[in-house]
Amino acid sequence: MEIRIGIVNTTRELSFESSESAANIESAVAAALSGSAPFLKLSDEAGKVYLIPTATLGFIEIGDDKVRRVGFVA
Repeated sequence: MEIRIGIVNTTRELSFESSESAANIESAVAAALSGSAPFLKLSDEAGKVYLIPTATLGFIEIGDDKVRRVGFVA
């Protein structure tokens, strides 16, 4: 699952691939934004953990699991 996170007052985005499902990511984001957690905790496929303060979240884009095609499509 591809995840892109925009941080307030920065020009760059945090982008990584996660092995978690979209439903799990959405529930973690909803819990963080509801005020029950001071930060959003997500991990990528390599095991790195990302802690993002909820006050700095600008946007979160959750991609799909589609495999990108390489080469020409007939």
